[in-house]
Amino acid sequence: MISFVVSNCSIKPVIKHHGVPFLEKKESLLQVNKTNKNDIIEILGYPSTKSNFDNDVWIYIERKQTQSNIKNLGRMKIYKNNVLVLEIDKYGLLKEKKLYNVDNMNDLKTTKNITGQNFKKNSFIYSFMSSLRQKVSDPLGQRAKKRKEINQR
Repeated sequence: MISFVVSNCSIKPVIKHHGVPFLEKKESLLQVNKTNKNDIIEILGYPSTKSNFDNDVWIYIERKQTQSNIKNLGRMKIYKNNVLVLEIDKYGLLKEKKLYNVDNMNDLKTTKNITGQNFKKNSFIYSFMSSLRQKVSDPLGQRAKKRKEINQR
């Protein structure tokens, strides 16, 4: 049984690849203000994600995973994670390029601020929303009439 287990274990690590292979090398072929959309598609293929703001933003992803140590029971571990963000102007030329890897992704700063609830019972918004809720619950005002009759008795 031990020989069966040992014979099925491979010496080479299993590598799972997702996205554009060799993104760092291909990114060096792109030149700002010289490379156009067609050149980008020829070099990198179609983007993983596109977005349209003032300029087109194309995002390319490369991710490689391998099995971790035996002590982690062979769970997959990310050892390469690159993201290339290309900004293309309205004429179809590459305006800006940024390559993020695992090291400089950790340097990205995010805000810690949280939007709080600013409604107080005496504020205009609170009273407006309360009256709106009351009108939705009782559009004809029947409940208020019944309460008034009960209080008069």
